[in-house]
Amino acid sequence: MQNKITQLFGIQYPIIQAGMVWASGWRLASAVSNAGGLGLLGAGSMYPEVLQEHIEKCKKATDKPFGVNVPMLYPDIDKLMQIIVDQGVKIVFTSAGNPKTWTSYLQEKGVIVVHVVSSVKFALKAQEAGVDAIVAEGFEAGGHNGRDETTTMVLIPSVKEKISVPLIAAGGIATGRAMLAAMVLGADGVQVGSRFVASPEASSHNMFKKWVVDAQEGDTQLTLKELAPVRLLKNKFYQDVQAAYAEGASVEDLKILLGRARAKRGMFEGDMEEGELEIGQVSGLIHDIKPAAQIVTDLMAEFNQAKSEIQDY
Repeated sequence: MQNKITQLFGIQYPIIQAGMVWASGWRLASAVSNAGGLGLLGAGSMYPEVLQEHIEKCKKATDKPFGVNVPMLYPDIDKLMQIIVDQGVKIVFTSAGNPKTWTSYLQEKGVIVVHVVSSVKFALKAQEAGVDAIVAEGFEAGGHNGRDETTTMVLIPSVKEKISVPLIAAGGIATGRAMLAAMVLGADGVQVGSRFVASPEASSHNMFKKWVVDAQEGDTQLTLKELAPVRLLKNKFYQDVQAAYAEGASVEDLKILLGRARAKRGMFEGDMEEGELEIGQVSGLIHDIKPAAQIVTDLMAEFNQAKSEIQDY
C-alpha cells in the first residue's frame, strides 16, 4: 500500500505506533517497524541516557525506519535532541509545545518532523512552522489530550480542510475499520496507541495491560484540565481526583494530589490503585494481548475487508 505517509517514512503500511510514555520502548518500536508500520520510541518517560540505549537497541533489532516521540515540555529536551541527531534517527514526532522551536533545527539535520495537535488552530501553526506532516488527535485518545474535546470524527475532516501537508489521524483507532473510516475522512495514515499497549512488547506493567483488556465502555474519563488534560482509567486515584473537585480543589491542590511520577507508578510499576493509568476510550474494544506484528497484520486485514465491503454499497 503506497500513499503520502508510506512514501514519507519509507514504510509498508500507513500505521504509526504512538510513542507512549512507559509503553513504547525499543521492543515495541522495532516489532512494529519490522511488521511494516512505523515504530516510535516514547522519549517522554526516558532520561537522555535511557533514550540513547533504546535507540541503540532499536537499531540492532530492526533495519526498518523508526522514530522518536518527544514532548516539547520535557525539561532536558536539548539533550534528547542532541542524542537523536547523534544517533542518526531520521523521524521525530513532537508534541505538547511550539513546533517552531525544533522543526528547522531537526530538518537541517535531515530529520523528518511530525507534530501532534488537537485542533485546527494548532494544525495551522504546525504547518506554518514547516513540519513534514501532522497528527490530529481526537478527544478519544489516551494520555494527554486537547481541552476542546473535539472528537476524531470531527477533527480529521476539519483539519484536512485547512492544511496541505500529509495528515495522520489519532484517537480511538484500534481496528482496521476505524483506520478505514479515518482515511475516508481525509487522513493519509493512522497513529495507534492503546491497541499496542496490550502487546507483549509494550514495556507497560502486565497488571496495567490486564486492566486495559478488562476495560469496558465508560471506564475512562478526561480529567485534570486545569493542569494538563489527561484520559484515565477510573481507579482509586481517579476517584480521589473527582472527590477533590467536589470539595472545590484549587489548581495548587490538584498539583499536590497528582504529585510526581504517578504515571510511572501506575503504568510501569503496576500500582493499580494509586497510579495514573492513561489509556484511550477505545480500550473498551481491546479484548486480548497479542504480539505487535499480529496487531499490524490484523489492522491491515480488517482494513482491506472493510474496504471491500463498502464497495458493495
